[in-house]
Amino acid sequence: MFLVPVMLILVAVGIALFTWSVKNGQYDDLEGPAHRILYDDDQDMIPDDARTDKPAKKEPARTQTADSGETASPEEDKSEKG
Repeated sequence: MFLVPVMLILVAVGIALFTWSVKNGQYDDLEGPAHRILYDDDQDMIPDDARTDKPAKKEPARTQTADSGETASPEEDKSEKG
């Protein structure tokens, strides 16, 4: 005798929860989260030499001086000579 009222209360609670979820936008975008996981924000974790979207940054050319054995940039060579 008490199962029918309990079932009616459960159905009413289910309908109320479904109505609340529709009003709060739970069913607005069904495909967005599925696509968003494919385009994760991990671009900063990919090393520069392994990226295919942009070329790796090249370092300035370095030359070796004959007398000191250290590397120097071309600008430093010009300032030492003149």
